[in-house]
Amino acid sequence: MALETLIDSLPQLLNGLGVTLGLTAFGILLGTSAGILLAIGRSYGPRPLAYPILIFEKVFRGIPLLVLFFLIYFGLTQLGISFDAFTSAVIGLGLRSAAYQAQIYRGSINSIPVGQINAAYSLGMSKLKAIRYVILPQMLRISIPGWSNEFTILLKDTSLAFGIGVIELMRQGRYIQVRDPSLVLPVFLLIAAIYFVLVFTANKTLRVVEKKYQMAGFQAEAHR
Repeated sequence: MALETLIDSLPQLLNGLGVTLGLTAFGILLGTSAGILLAIGRSYGPRPLAYPILIFEKVFRGIPLLVLFFLIYFGLTQLGISFDAFTSAVIGLGLRSAAYQAQIYRGSINSIPVGQINAAYSLGMSKLKAIRYVILPQMLRISIPGWSNEFTILLKDTSLAFGIGVIELMRQGRYIQVRDPSLVLPVFLLIAAIYFVLVFTANKTLRVVEKKYQMAGFQAEAHR
């Protein structure tokens, strides 16, 4: 009977999985876009710009993600700003990820010899063109291993959106468990297996991408 109930609940879990994947996709997109801008701003922007970027990174790396969700979803309403639960979770995931990704990209920029951008200047390129055509392509390739790790962290952290009512995989599992308490172990074992498969598949796929775009002299072969 329990097995039949669990099988009947699979469409419900798949709906939750779709929401989890949506959170991951939008969160990583926001985090990547903002992280690149923050890293470039701190590395090549005017000095006064570096301080607010540094504060942003430290603040959003220092606040627990669940607290950040609550601040965005519940706290901003007192300022007249209101987001639904899904959007609040995406914003929280994206901002926290941006703070970490900025560090990844800045480390990649620092590994590029400074002579390359100086050479670009000597060819008549503006700073913007030098960043776009010389620094950015190398930075993105060098940062793939760190970005891959951040992607899998963000994927797992989507489960915390459960706390503000997003009906993702964990909350769907909770609904099933409430209806039939005898399913608590099999349901959450199944959810754990789903997360494992997602993370394993993402790691393997991104490892292939990393090897394809690996830059000789920057990345040593590692067996993981």
